[in-house]
Amino acid sequence: MKLPLPIYESVKIKDDGEFSIFIGLDKKLVEQLKKYSADESDTELQKNTGDRKRFGEGAYEDWYAKDRTPFALIHNPTGSMAGLAWFGPKPLGKKSMKFEGTEEIRIESNWHAIAFRSYAPFRGRGLMKNFAKFVINFYLKEFPNVILWAGLNDKNTAVFKLNTELGFIVDRDSSDLSSNWLVMVKK
Repeated sequence: MKLPLPIYESVKIKDDGEFSIFIGLDKKLVEQLKKYSADESDTELQKNTGDRKRFGEGAYEDWYAKDRTPFALIHNPTGSMAGLAWFGPKPLGKKSMKFEGTEEIRIESNWHAIAFRSYAPFRGRGLMKNFAKFVINFYLKEFPNVILWAGLNDKNTAVFKLNTELGFIVDRDSSDLSSNWLVMVKK
């Protein structure tokens, strides 16, 4: 399978009965993503991500054109997106447009960023660790020579804990703690 998939293509890669994991987002899942991203009542998402600007106001097509590979955790009984992870080439430590106010620069490198999201009512149920492990392993089989990194607000203790449990360590040289920007690299 060549990644990223064509835009709006989605393939189920795992099903455990209650949840399935898809690589790629079809149009229905993109609509869910846009809805979740624009939801002002989800204060955790709004505080810790640039998703409102990225997906709620911005064009999914523009984001996808940056060689992003999304994975969705879907609750089978409802068809709801419980979680999202995405990967893609991105210079080490480059802040998202929420924090920097500019578009990301696309360059070729062996650094690939990873981002995770969990959506209500599934947040806090312990689903993300196994989902993240699975998609990281899947992605690294497709791109064995990349080095993964994650950027986060250093006050986001839940994501910090998840990244630590997944084997990421803090890269102080790439972090900007004066603006609460923490960069973690997969060991």
